[in-house]
Amino acid sequence: MTGARVGVVGLGTMGAPMARHVLAAGFPLHVTARRPEATAALVADGATAHATARDLAAHSDVVVTVLPDLPELVGVLEGPDGLLAGVAGPLVLVVCSTSSPTGVRELGAALDARTGGAVRLVDAPVSGGQEGAEAGTLAIMVGGTPDDVAHVLPVLEAAGTPVHLGPLGSGQVAKACNQVVVAATVTALAEAAVLAERAGLDVARMLDLLAGGYAGSRVLEVKKHRFVAHDHSPSGPARYMVKDLRGALDEAGRTGTATVLTDVLLEVFTSVTDAGLGDLDTSVVQDWIAGRTPPG
Repeated sequence: MTGARVGVVGLGTMGAPMARHVLAAGFPLHVTARRPEATAALVADGATAHATARDLAAHSDVVVTVLPDLPELVGVLEGPDGLLAGVAGPLVLVVCSTSSPTGVRELGAALDARTGGAVRLVDAPVSGGQEGAEAGTLAIMVGGTPDDVAHVLPVLEAAGTPVHLGPLGSGQVAKACNQVVVAATVTALAEAAVLAERAGLDVARMLDLLAGGYAGSRVLEVKKHRFVAHDHSPSGPARYMVKDLRGALDEAGRTGTATVLTDVLLEVFTSVTDAGLGDLDTSVVQDWIAGRTPPG
């Protein structure tokens, strides 16, 4: 599989470092971007840049897309310069966005019917944030047929730890569960930080202490400095949680699963976004909570 030609579409905060790891693992790497400068560093390291997704598809056996959601992916697929116009043979398309499980299943069925099985879909949403992407330690939740997944696992292993969880859409279900836990943890830490600060505690020392007990988590480890310094500079946009939590609720409805927390979390992140804070890091929930009850 190291000879498989790999295309990457979406060279942003997550996609660019993932592409670097794929290239470093020895795969022939092909990239495209709306801004040519986004491909420059990868080209300098040996990747081949293409002007369109169509050209990229013609030179790829596996295409990894790291885009915000399915509408952006459809935009890359369609049109005279779209990826589908360049498919010359069997191609496995890997969707790393966090999207609706139902939407991914429907897209997979549509592509299978439209291309006569030439384009196969694997969903592989990731967790670990920018830090995990840079380090190549992402948790990668994979859904698809055994044959399709076997074809792309070596590529995904370059960027982290992929685990095959079941048929197409399974990765998105796992990511939805992940996002419920992350949203709950961020919100709990934000509320705790506001409470501690107003009570006169040293927030940094308290969070260090909590990290050694049951409240410890990867979220606390990575975001502690943000709660201490009120640094909510953009990283993982808070507004993305709205679509992620809606995806979780859709799957809960499909499976007849009661939700006691996800509905509340959706209200929180919808309100955060409506307040104009959606482009900031998810830790901005801290400031949103503080703003609901200004100190007396």
